[in-house]
Amino acid sequence: MSELAELLERFRRGAEIVAMATTGAAGSELDFQPAPDQWSARMILCHLADAEMVYGMRFRQVIAEENPTLQAYDQNAWASNLNYSRHKVSQLLDSFRRLRTDNFELLKDLPESAFARTGTHTENGVMTLLDLLRLQAGHAENHVKQIQRVRAAYKASKAPTTIS
Repeated sequence: MSELAELLERFRRGAEIVAMATTGAAGSELDFQPAPDQWSARMILCHLADAEMVYGMRFRQVIAEENPTLQAYDQNAWASNLNYSRHKVSQLLDSFRRLRTDNFELLKDLPESAFARTGTHTENGVMTLLDLLRLQAGHAENHVKQIQRVRAAYKASKAPTTIS
C-alpha cells in the first residue's frame, strides 16, 4: 500500500477510533481533568471537531487556491472561550464523524499530484496537502491515546486507597 493510501485509510478510521475510545464514558468521567492544565475527554472531543473543521477549510484552500495562507489558531483560547466543557458528547461525536467523512470524501479521489499542492501556514511555513493529511491522520490517533490516559487517571482517582 502506498503512503498516500495508508494515510487516507488512517484518516478515514479516525472517527471510528475516537468513538471506540469514548464508549462507556459518562458523567463525571467525561469531565475529569487529570490536572488543571489538562483537558477532559469532553474537551478533547470538542477540539477534535473544531480541528476537523479548520483542517477541512485548509484542505479546501490548498486544493482550490494557489499557495493560500493557512491561519494558525490558539487551541487553548478556543477551549476556554468556546466553552468546551459544556458541549454534548453525542453531538461532538456526530460532528466529528460528519466532518471527517466530508473531508475524506473530498480527498479520497484526488489525483496523487494534488497532494503536492501547497499553502503557507502562518506558524509552520510551507505545507503540502500531503503534509496536512499526514498531520490529520495522526491527530485522532494521538488524541485517542490522550483520552485513554485521561480515562485511566479517572479510574485511578476513584480506586479505593489502602491504609497500611
